[in-house]
Amino acid sequence: MARIDPHSYFDDSQSRTRSWRLKLHVDFSRKVLHGTATLCFESAAGGFLDLDTKALTIIGVVTEAGAAVPFELGPEEPILGRRLRLRVPAGAKEVAISYETSPEAAGLQWLSPEQTEGKKHPFLFSQCQAIHARSVLPCQDCAVARVTYEAEVTVPAALTAVMSAGPAGEAAAESGRRIFKFRMPQPIPSYLFALAVGELEGRDLSPRSRVWAEPATIAAAAQEFGETEGMIQCAEALFGPYDWERFDMLVLPPSFPYGGMENPRMTFLTPTLLAGDRSLVSVVAHELAHSWTGNLVTNATAEHFWLNEGFTVWAERRILKALHGPEAAALAWGIGQKDLEEALERFKDKPELTLLRTHLEGVDPDDAFSGVPYEKGARFVVALERAAGEERFDLFVKSYMKRFRFQSITTEQFCAFVEESLPGLLAKVDAPAWLNGPGLPQAAPRFVSRNLEAISALALGWNEGRRPDAGLIARWTATEILIYLQRLPREMSLSDCAELDGALRLSKRGNHEILAQWLYIAAGSGYEPAFDRARLLLLKVGRMKYVRPLYQALGQTAPGRKLAREVFAAAAPTYHALTRRAAQSVMEKYPS
Repeated sequence: MARIDPHSYFDDSQSRTRSWRLKLHVDFSRKVLHGTATLCFESAAGGFLDLDTKALTIIGVVTEAGAAVPFELGPEEPILGRRLRLRVPAGAKEVAISYETSPEAAGLQWLSPEQTEGKKHPFLFSQCQAIHARSVLPCQDCAVARVTYEAEVTVPAALTAVMSAGPAGEAAAESGRRIFKFRMPQPIPSYLFALAVGELEGRDLSPRSRVWAEPATIAAAAQEFGETEGMIQCAEALFGPYDWERFDMLVLPPSFPYGGMENPRMTFLTPTLLAGDRSLVSVVAHELAHSWTGNLVTNATAEHFWLNEGFTVWAERRILKALHGPEAAALAWGIGQKDLEEALERFKDKPELTLLRTHLEGVDPDDAFSGVPYEKGARFVVALERAAGEERFDLFVKSYMKRFRFQSITTEQFCAFVEESLPGLLAKVDAPAWLNGPGLPQAAPRFVSRNLEAISALALGWNEGRRPDAGLIARWTATEILIYLQRLPREMSLSDCAELDGALRLSKRGNHEILAQWLYIAAGSGYEPAFDRARLLLLKVGRMKYVRPLYQALGQTAPGRKLAREVFAAAAPTYHALTRRAAQSVMEKYPS
């Protein structure tokens, strides 16, 4: 047995799946998917085949000739789920697995009509990262086992299905249903499989980009993301050709647990990005950058996650620099610095989770998720870039993409390629300290900006009575306001909270990054005039980035804890499983 991933039963000594053919029926009444997943092999198979499953009901397995394939499900393992072992007949080219998901599938969220903007129809979306594809279909749920796929998805006639794949036609089905067909010709890791079904409308942004959303949201989404084509062209100039043909986006209902998910051909986005002024579209730049750093060249397992996210944060900020100048990039690095500091503080008792090259045997990747691989990883990339020189490093990045195109690799493979391409560079930046050491190395890159330093100094002077005047506030961009709020004391007097809210009109902000930062301060300070706004955010928004720290801030005071428990009782059933788990883990630490 040769298992290369601590989070998968994938055995690279067995036959490898080359592609999937899926026929799925979406049953909103029972909150399940049911149908068949046909796994096609790279070459004629035979012998044992171990697949990942979680909470799946396996009905039967047959070969292409219709012969029954013996199978057994192993015992439930809390992180991995259950191993599905097939005894594949010699010479088989494919196996078709009839199965059904569970209503509690970790990779699926079923929304009632009341949880949508339109309030008329239910909604379904998937979220397979990091290891939740196995709750949607039986598969080799390891990033190394990349596949292409085709799918037919049957849904109620009033609804539309979209996937991380190209559309390949529609057909009518019996009983008032429609079949949507899809084809994904590029090989992807299983975590990038994605499906959403709901009342959806699409609007073209360019010949190769479209945004999808509920009808009530589509106009705002099209306006917010109207500059996407310019981002794509900028990214191509930096990183090479865009290999996925289309860059479409789907704005999901607010329970989506992340800011975005880089599913190829159909990036999923949170509606909290719809600020009305395009001030949060850096998330789109991030998900677009994943088309190269993550989707094209992927981390082999969760233990090498920095290869995805560290490179993508770096790439996102290179896009921002090219589009808006070095000052915009420096401010973005400043925002990220605070995110990194908070992540390092969160894991101060688990320093092993602040390494870039992690070792996660027995650790759920969702529990290890933080800003460390994003921000520490990005700073490691910058250290390499500065040591090599930008022009030389840009050439390296393009050759890196070419060498590992449509492959999933380890940190060790990356380092070997760096040493081959730029000998001595790893030693020059002390790569072991970055990869295998906790925290942030002393020689980590700094990002200098007079504006960033001035805003930071002003915020740090709050307790000494320093305040921004009305003229300065009026000139500040949303990014500058966010930086100011990030650096203010987390606890203030009630009068100071009132003064801050009044001066910056924070409780009425449509920019969720600004609103959330204000609510962390208000909640941590026990400022009850802001509690209704905190309640509203926690009841409506399921994005973990906001939910976890807001529950944490509410835990600082007795009135806050009371509100948190009341809100969680009402909101928990509407949260995605990942968000519910994150919030619960915070509240379990509240004093009794």
